Amino acid sequence: MRIVVVGGVAAGMSAAARARRHSESAEIIVLERGTEVSFANCGLPYHVSGEIETADELILQTPASLAASLALDVRTEHEVTALDTSARSLAVRTPAGTLSLDYDALVLAPGASALRPSIPGIDSPRVRTLRTVADAVNLRSRVDEGARRAVVLGAGYIGIEAAESLRHRGLDVDIVELAPHILPRIERELAQVATDELDRLGVHVHTGVAALAIRDDIDAARVELGDGSTLDADIVVLSVGVRPDTAFVAAAGIATERGAIIVDERGRTSADRVWAAGDATLSVDAVLGIRRPVALAGPANRAGRLIADDIFALDHARPVPAALGTAIVRIGELTVASVGANRDDLDAAGVPYRTLHLHPNQHAGYFPGAAPLHLVAHLGDDGAILGAQAAGHDGVDKRIDVLATAMRARLRAPDLIDLDLAYAPPYGQAKDAINLLGMVGENVLGDRLRLWYADAATDEADALVLDVRRPDEFASGHLPGALNIPHTELRPRIDEVRLAAAGRPVRAMCAAGVRSNIAYRILVGHGIDATSLSGGVQTLRQWFGAKADDILITEGVPA
Repeated sequence: MRIVVVGGVAAGMSAAARARRHSESAEIIVLERGTEVSFANCGLPYHVSGEIETADELILQTPASLAASLALDVRTEHEVTALDTSARSLAVRTPAGTLSLDYDALVLAPGASALRPSIPGIDSPRVRTLRTVADAVNLRSRVDEGARRAVVLGAGYIGIEAAESLRHRGLDVDIVELAPHILPRIERELAQVATDELDRLGVHVHTGVAALAIRDDIDAARVELGDGSTLDADIVVLSVGVRPDTAFVAAAGIATERGAIIVDERGRTSADRVWAAGDATLSVDAVLGIRRPVALAGPANRAGRLIADDIFALDHARPVPAALGTAIVRIGELTVASVGANRDDLDAAGVPYRTLHLHPNQHAGYFPGAAPLHLVAHLGDDGAILGAQAAGHDGVDKRIDVLATAMRARLRAPDLIDLDLAYAPPYGQAKDAINLLGMVGENVLGDRLRLWYADAATDEADALVLDVRRPDEFASGHLPGALNIPHTELRPRIDEVRLAAAGRPVRAMCAAGVRSNIAYRILVGHGIDATSLSGGVQTLRQWFGAKADDILITEGVPA
């Protein structure tokens, strides 16, 4: 059997390596259009920053090492230009000319290329991408040669990592994002936490604005923005998204959607004996069941491995799992991570959900270094965990990984209460953030806690805001018209609340939602219609960002 794999790196090399483990007799050919067939693409920004010292450390395997260990015929600088699925043959452009290559099984893993928006100056030599080892080497060389200013277009994961890396090298960095906030798949309130960390690092953030043109002058590139401002740059890093490299696939009649290859649960395409995986394919969303691109290394590696099992029709072959899209990024001292659906996904799909905000410490409060872990989770009406995100200085990866595991196991929010998680003061709390999420979720699902949200803070709704923080906390910033009664004084002063409410519902709030939950139980226990602010003032400040100081009152005077 001849197996041809188009594209190396994650999905392609996983499929080829697994296929060899299944058969010593199969002829396995890997065609890679680039010069490197197996490299750590997720490590590229950290070579630019200097944390990964040499580019050689990014090279995982070479054609020679793969030939020696797995007897793979790896051919770099071989680009597939045409595919005939009836004849089961490929046209391949090589340094020596074009050749024709037949196959018995074909794995398509051509990946994706950086989007290049149609704006004047996009082809300037100062404009670079960060997709290959050569890109990383080039960027680092430009910095080593004296570049001092950089503009990063696009504030997704790669754009953020590029901005952080360049700032780490001492460059003056601006990052430009068309969406209303950075990290567009991250919820608004946690994106603000990330923005604050970029500000601390000295990265200048421009959101809700487009780059209109890049003017290449003698001394610098000048990036013109839609708000009329201009940013000077020695380097412009383009990171506005990717496009599947599937032109030859679509031309062959294989089904695609939005340029990406459609595959079934076994990675099979619409053509016989042709499989596909990686950034060029659409994955089935594990929460919503819709097809969407998931350009992540983990799912690509796993899909390639499972495709090899299906090629050999193994009895134990498993389907490619629906994607949860678990992702994580470092920003200075902050970590931001997510799993599953976000608000936009759920709203677009018309899925009802409840959102929870928690700000527990990442480890025991009495142990040095305790700091808040900001957690947002979306629950279905049946308690299903639909998605979660977290931001913090420590322990974020652990909590998101636990939630990803829980979602894969189809645990519901109340099940999180019972998880027996590792605890010692330096690592967590006896009630871990995950356990607390389950407890709050159970209360909300069981109607033992009703929530209101930061987006309603400026509504003119007929309700009394009851702030149950200490007077000094209240003075540091409170909503206009709020009544301040600390939660420890609420029971003896319940008539004061009734008088101020005058029949209106009461919206309780505190710093993070813990004390307002206590207040909520007191209020409803006395027959008062009440709700508790999800996440408290911490979430409110994150939701409104810089505008929070225009909303909150300090000592009776706008902050």
